[in-house]
Amino acid sequence: MPPNGSLFPSEEELRGILVGPESLTWRYGSDARLYLVMLYPLLLQVAHPTVGAGVKDFSDFESRPWNRLLRTLDYVSLLVYGGLEAAAVGRRLRAIHKGFRGTKPDGERYYALEPEAYAWVHATLLDSYVAGHRRFGTPMSRPEVERFYLEYKGLGRLVGVREGDLPGDWNGFREYFDRVSSEVLERTDSVDRVMRSIEHAAPPIPSLPAPLWHAMRQPAKRALYLGGVGLLTPALRERFGLRWTRADETAFQAIAAISRRMTPLMPKALRIMGPGQLRMRRRAIAHGPLGPGAGAPRAQAA
Repeated sequence: MPPNGSLFPSEEELRGILVGPESLTWRYGSDARLYLVMLYPLLLQVAHPTVGAGVKDFSDFESRPWNRLLRTLDYVSLLVYGGLEAAAVGRRLRAIHKGFRGTKPDGERYYALEPEAYAWVHATLLDSYVAGHRRFGTPMSRPEVERFYLEYKGLGRLVGVREGDLPGDWNGFREYFDRVSSEVLERTDSVDRVMRSIEHAAPPIPSLPAPLWHAMRQPAKRALYLGGVGLLTPALRERFGLRWTRADETAFQAIAAISRRMTPLMPKALRIMGPGQLRMRRRAIAHGPLGPGAGAPRAQAA
């Protein structure tokens, strides 16, 4: 619990937590190439028994995967680029999770606000930025990783991740991340559901002609699979039952190399997309699950 006794930061503390254009989080938080790694944090999240059970009980992402994607993008954009609005959204998001309770397949009760599980979701996003840029974007130097870690860990306070729930530095985080990955994560029902939703995703726009979607779906699905599954350790791939061949590894390495080499050619609008995304999605956010009127739990679930 923070010194002021509140789960959320005070107005004075917010000044040291919110990030701006001078921050590494602002610079690295919305590179277009990170779309390649979207599957990675999702798999890590739903492989946690508590998170996986909550997603199974409360999420509709299988029937509306594109809505889920847009909600996720809205959330991460607000967290980094939303300023004071991010603090209000964080409080609403934590309040929504109060309704997510149930029983895991082994009969144990779960609650979405269990501190370890709740912090793990934030941890997966943090790791995804560092790993995603290392493979596909602009790799961070070690000092940059340390600074980015402190900045993004601080943003967790906006959604109610307590100060001590994640380690104080990057070395500690790596030990924590490896421990949870090896000792806690498992092949939950939600891991299988995520993979099925990728395989059978409906068109993002209902009016999209079927032949066009068929032509687009296969390369998009392949890129998503390679980018997400490729970042997992071999041990996690095996535990999750995910096939990874020598051809997959070759394609993964090739896409990563090409993507990194694009850096000098990319305009700033593609390297820092968050502010533009927020402008385009402002109306939808205001009337959606992250807006002021957020309510029904199932509509808000991951």
